[in-house]
Amino acid sequence: MLRHATGRLFQSIIVLAVMSFVIYALIGLMPGDPIDLMISADPKITSADAERLRALQGLNLPIWTRYLNWLTAALSGDLGYSRLFARPVPDVLWPALGNTVLLMGLAFVIAALIGLPLGICAATKPYSRTDYAVNLFAFAGISIPAFWLGLLLIIVFSVILGWLPAGGTGALSFGASGASAFWEKARYLVLPVMTLVIAGAGGQTRYARAAMIETLRQDYIRTARAKGLGPGRVVLVHALRNAMIPVVTIMALDFGNLFSGALITETIFAYPGMGKLIFDSIMGNDFNLALVALLFATGVTIGGNILADLAYLWLDPRISLAGNGK
Repeated sequence: MLRHATGRLFQSIIVLAVMSFVIYALIGLMPGDPIDLMISADPKITSADAERLRALQGLNLPIWTRYLNWLTAALSGDLGYSRLFARPVPDVLWPALGNTVLLMGLAFVIAALIGLPLGICAATKPYSRTDYAVNLFAFAGISIPAFWLGLLLIIVFSVILGWLPAGGTGALSFGASGASAFWEKARYLVLPVMTLVIAGAGGQTRYARAAMIETLRQDYIRTARAKGLGPGRVVLVHALRNAMIPVVTIMALDFGNLFSGALITETIFAYPGMGKLIFDSIMGNDFNLALVALLFATGVTIGGNILADLAYLWLDPRISLAGNGK
């Protein structure tokens, strides 16, 4: 176990190092740079001034040299300043990260609480009316575009009914009116969370159904039924843990979204999360902010895969993480 964890940690460091250079190179090769934006904003800047500014910021150096300079500073704790927000990168990143964790965490948990039970229920009654109804819900959730669903929810619940705000985020503060302040914050989350839940629950339902149907066909399930065990015990005790192994893989991939955000949903609802922040930083040539945010999302995705490995061991102790069967 310790050997596997050490190996995965070493692999993760290599992947992050490679991805840091790839992301830095892709951003650096984008047309234009911060100095070009300054020139377009202030036509009085001369060519000589622009070259001096590029030299001052190291933009005239080869990309490999610039990357090594950035990496050295980052390893020492200096992540640079955001050009768009004129603040240190961590000061811009953490508020957006908190908003995304709140939004995506709620959507992830609710989607799992809806999708997994529906998938298991459909698998226990294959090709029945219940199964067809669950499949219809799952296919609808997978097929409906997020931008269309978000706009539809805004039109119905914000424009026509006027029940919920169309976008933004409320301030969360506790005091004399703590309950009302909490509800004010929650009102802004209802529509974006609903959008993400419908799409996420559909996918999880399909994966849970397929995995459970495959597990219920195994010989040990027939043996358990032959021993006289009830349907509930067969499904929940004998089949569920093995059926969850492929589902955990999909959920681990979704784990990265908890911290990288949902660009389309956050943009539609004007929600200040990581997805919108990454998009704005790339479009605004904010190299430091975009690089750190993308690397953070990469690191979280890698961490999710490691957690999935540990979940495999908990679900089925027969799995050998070392790959030697011992």
